[in-house]
Amino acid sequence: MARKLSMLAPEWWDFTTLPDDLLNEAARLSQKDMPHLSREGFRVKFYDTLEDFYLAEALEYITAWKQATADNPVGICGPVGPTEQLPLVARMVNELQMDLSNAHFWGMDEWYVNGKELDAANPLSFEKADRDLCFNRMDKKYRIPDANLHFPKADTRNYISSWESGIRCAVMQGGQGDTKHWAFNDPVKREGKYADAPPSPEEFRKLTTRIVDLHPVTCMQNARTSAGGVVTGVPRQALTVGPLQTWKAEKVSIWHAGTHDNAFGQRLTALMISKGIMDSSVPMSLLAGHPNVQFNYYRGGFGVCETEMH
Repeated sequence: MARKLSMLAPEWWDFTTLPDDLLNEAARLSQKDMPHLSREGFRVKFYDTLEDFYLAEALEYITAWKQATADNPVGICGPVGPTEQLPLVARMVNELQMDLSNAHFWGMDEWYVNGKELDAANPLSFEKADRDLCFNRMDKKYRIPDANLHFPKADTRNYISSWESGIRCAVMQGGQGDTKHWAFNDPVKREGKYADAPPSPEEFRKLTTRIVDLHPVTCMQNARTSAGGVVTGVPRQALTVGPLQTWKAEKVSIWHAGTHDNAFGQRLTALMISKGIMDSSVPMSLLAGHPNVQFNYYRGGFGVCETEMH
């Protein structure tokens, strides 16, 4: 039976092409139901306050970097979105006087414009955000050497090789976008060999760090969160860490504050991961195949899937 056309962008794959019964089941999930989705390899955790939520996210950096030694370099891969944890990381490094000379960091993604990565001086740059909100706030005595900061570039070879160099990635953090992506691993266009079905989970998981075309919904979301709604000011392509690198991370930790994906999206991906339903029209669902995934929710941002007129 042919898959439905997307309600959001008919030339693309996305979650609206899934069966209605699965979508309706996700919408019915209550906050009390969510912890019961936990299973071996997948944990659902709630936080009562935003302070606790972002502190826990920041502590994942500290816990990972504390393991780093000259013989065992350890890193974390982190997102821009959310960003509230980043100044907390810098403050804790300074207060704890942590020596980060053997620690590493991978940026998840960067905008791609006119054949190259967006310059780090550009206000939209993710590298700029990471440096301004975190690394440049660390005392120079403690901060990570610049050579240990790995940001994706148009020439992806150095970034990819850093994942192959023996540095252990203790955790990859992420948020979840409206297209149910982590990083910019968006659903693909509905064309060519993907006209009738999206890439298989096995095919999608082989994707490495690369240039991606952004789903129109992703462009709209980033305009809303980062550009005051000016969609024409948001790039339509980006560089993103691939599933191939994601599966090298010992743990994948996704943070749902309620400010990026909505109440329905926060339910759908957890349900699919819990049940092992993998479909690349919902890229986050492929994490059902990763051995250690944790979804972290701010209780006040979980919302409801009910009709509410405003």
